Amino acid sequence: MYDYIIVGAGSAGCVLAARLSENPAARVLLLEAGPPDDADEIHIPAALNLLFQSTFDWDFRTVPQERAAGRAIYWPRGRVLGGSSSMNAMVYIRGARHDYDTWRDEYGCTGWGYTDLMPYFRRAEDNSRGASAYHGAGGPLSVTDLKYRSPLTRAFTASAGASGLAANDDFNGPRQDGSGFYQVTQRDGQRWSAADAYLRPAMPRPNLEVLTDARATQVVIEAGRAAGVRYLRRGTEELARAETEVILAAGAIGSPQLLLLSGVGPADQLRDLEIGVRVDSPGVGANLSDHPVVTAMWETPRIAGLWEDSTPANLARWRLRHSGPLTSNVAEAGGFSRTRPSLPAPDLQWHALPTPYLRAGLGDPSQRVFSLLIGLVAVGSRGQLWLRTADPRHKPAIDPGYLSDPSDIEPLVVGVRMAREFAAVGPLGKACREELAPGPEVRTDAQVREFIRRDLSTLYHPVGTCAMGGDSRLAASKLASVVDPELRVRGVERLRVVDASVMPVVPRGNTNAPTIAIAERAADLIIGRAPLEPADPAAEPEPLPA
Repeated sequence: MYDYIIVGAGSAGCVLAARLSENPAARVLLLEAGPPDDADEIHIPAALNLLFQSTFDWDFRTVPQERAAGRAIYWPRGRVLGGSSSMNAMVYIRGARHDYDTWRDEYGCTGWGYTDLMPYFRRAEDNSRGASAYHGAGGPLSVTDLKYRSPLTRAFTASAGASGLAANDDFNGPRQDGSGFYQVTQRDGQRWSAADAYLRPAMPRPNLEVLTDARATQVVIEAGRAAGVRYLRRGTEELARAETEVILAAGAIGSPQLLLLSGVGPADQLRDLEIGVRVDSPGVGANLSDHPVVTAMWETPRIAGLWEDSTPANLARWRLRHSGPLTSNVAEAGGFSRTRPSLPAPDLQWHALPTPYLRAGLGDPSQRVFSLLIGLVAVGSRGQLWLRTADPRHKPAIDPGYLSDPSDIEPLVVGVRMAREFAAVGPLGKACREELAPGPEVRTDAQVREFIRRDLSTLYHPVGTCAMGGDSRLAASKLASVVDPELRVRGVERLRVVDASVMPVVPRGNTNAPTIAIAERAADLIIGRAPLEPADPAAEPEPLPA
């Protein structure tokens, strides 16, 4: 018997396991479907693509996308201690103030505005630049500047500046717009996942039990309360019981899937699969949102690609000193732009890569290429997730509904035009030769739209499938909310969801940092501790230098 059972040892689950087990009297069980995070490829930053379609990856694919040339799109998600924080590009981005104020003001998510979350971002963070109004120092999550910067990403930042995208050395500071190098979740040239930051220091505690290769199959609901979790381990189904709460932290795919398997979801869908209906909750699996991306690429024959640096000498250098090209996170530089000055916040995000980006990251590089990922971060399209069968071992159907909102494609058209401008000036203009994508034959807006539909893939940021709302309706979208502002599942006592699936709208940027902040605040809510006082860094004086 446990007090808390947490399903999923990803970014949120690791935070919760660490924070809830700080109380030595609280018995905590953490279930992870995947293996331990002990492979070298996890800890070597530049090796992240080697994790795709490996034993550490759920290896999802969407259903064919009607507005993306009928293609099924690969979605990598972490299936390992640390979850997707053990296989992502380590970019530390929080999102814009506008994002969280929208959660609060339009979706009724009281307590989740920008100033409410800021103290949790700071509590989590150990920024190598030190503490400031916008940053924390001394927290579990190591955030640092890159130790290695490739010549091509240096060229991008200079050329973006020459094209009018002003330099920005802190996308999590006073303004998000601009171009520059990303800060990353690394420590001493190694990946610093949520498992490194939170879970590993907590694992020696006698009141915390962590089970890997333990796949949750059902939340046990008795008399309207979550009483435990069934899970498969080594081919045997086992049952763990919880006296206080069950907390789902299995991500934007795993958490809604588990709710549906447990009888919480759209009643008609559940009945069709002969799953007993515990709660008719139409919002489970709905409101799926993701950042779509298209890729522009140029041949750069005179500059060696990052993939060429994967040599025995550089591997030895990384092993001995944790330095050199293998400390690159691949997506080293980028930034944020507005396609119209009237927008309240950026709608495009850039990721500059000193390597080809082929088949959503699955293609092996073989030539010297600069890739510029053009990501839409103000997304109108919504999709859904549903069960194909009642067998928990089967992957659910995933339909992100890319470009289903007609307003989503035009910013990407503008983004392609901007990318070409970046590549034509400054040092990037000198390095780039033949345009490989979209290609010189793609000139008109109609041709660019067709290219977008053929090329579009994911920035790996799915959210929203167990969306939070201030009442039983999501005010802005008219969809049913699944959890309340304390992340409690509507209709089931002692059951919460804490992960990216509760986000009503995807933030502008990479989703790892927001997920960790959500879990930090959720830990206070679960324990019954008063949330940290809101903080507005724009109104705080900067600390004096030491």
